[in-house]
Amino acid sequence: MISRYSRKELVKIWSEENKYKIWLDIEIAAAQAMEKYKIIPKGVSAVVRKKGKIKVNRIHNIEKKVKHDVIAFLTSITEQAGIKARYLHQGMTSSDVLDTSLNIQLIQSGEILLKDINKILLVLKKKAKKYKYTPCIGRSHGIHAEPITFGLKLASFYAEFKRNEKRLKDAIHEVSTCAISGAVGTYANIDPRIEIFTAKKLKLRPETISTQIIPRDRHAQYFTVLGIIAGSIERVSTEIRHLQRSEVYELQEYFSKDQKGSSAMPHKKNPILSENLTGLARMVRSYTIPALENIALWHERDISHSSVERNIGPDANITLDFALVRLANILDQMIIYPKKMLKNLNLTNGVVFSQEVMLKLTQKGISREVAYRKVQKIAKQSIDKNVDLLNLLIEDKEILKLVSEKELKKIFVYEKHFKNISRIFKRVFS
Repeated sequence: MISRYSRKELVKIWSEENKYKIWLDIEIAAAQAMEKYKIIPKGVSAVVRKKGKIKVNRIHNIEKKVKHDVIAFLTSITEQAGIKARYLHQGMTSSDVLDTSLNIQLIQSGEILLKDINKILLVLKKKAKKYKYTPCIGRSHGIHAEPITFGLKLASFYAEFKRNEKRLKDAIHEVSTCAISGAVGTYANIDPRIEIFTAKKLKLRPETISTQIIPRDRHAQYFTVLGIIAGSIERVSTEIRHLQRSEVYELQEYFSKDQKGSSAMPHKKNPILSENLTGLARMVRSYTIPALENIALWHERDISHSSVERNIGPDANITLDFALVRLANILDQMIIYPKKMLKNLNLTNGVVFSQEVMLKLTQKGISREVAYRKVQKIAKQSIDKNVDLLNLLIEDKEILKLVSEKELKKIFVYEKHFKNISRIFKRVFS
């Protein structure tokens, strides 16, 4: 976790203070359940709630001696709440607290990430509709292919982030479980009703079956979804970077009045924010592997996952939050150059219509293979000589025998490629 790439809201969620606050909420909720079912005396939870304060430094000092974080926490609370606090944690194991707490932190983070995604969706929807029919070249393998619109490109990003929104909601649901089941998940020393009560109090679901831990396939799904979202961020960022290249220059990241580009070359305006997002996306994706490896723990539990989650929990969520907010700002402020898009579209002298010419020839009775060879040859001439493809076709006697000049000219119209844009938009934005 680096402060440069962190926002306060997410940092707060993964702070020691918030973690211990959640631990206290879990212990109090479990105590309330035990009071309800007359397992411990009434009033324990109220005393602990009133007197138990989170003292991070004190917990750390105790932990230095006992070498156990949950015991250090409980000791600190007992120091403040008094003798009644001895009833806390009855029949529970550390993992009941740790795992339930981790899930709550993931939920808290996930809810903010959903808000971040929503911001991106709003910007993309607005921009896609604005540039719905703005012509630009579609590229395949980086090579000019056929005409599309810039709005269509943005609509594609919107659809992807809409899927990401659903994925994240599903992942949040997946980790919204609570385990208060004891040492190896058998409820030997704790009534299963405690778990049900506690889960409801914390707005969670009781874990279907736990060992000593909540199964890590749930968490693997969550972090994998974060990795997928990071991939989507990089996809958009890479597109922006390519389109800002000097020889393309169809759009540009916003460049403020006093902003500087290169330290050596005053003329430069570099896509530094998109490049930064590309790097951050790589970091978030890298956390998916250890999350997947955490699934296979020894028997009913070991702690090999613990050090992993202490790292990837805050880092993945905080980094992704920062990246999503940055992307939303880039998309909102980026400068679009429709004239340059049109210029680039015309750069290759109409060869982008080669498929339609070929298809027209097949409709006139010649084989696809022959039509392909013929059009390919003329298209190559167009590129090599920097001459309009349409003019070369009109000059070709064999072509004119099959297709009239009028028919050929009807092919070389960009708008024909946009006839189904509204249909696609309806599917995307409905």
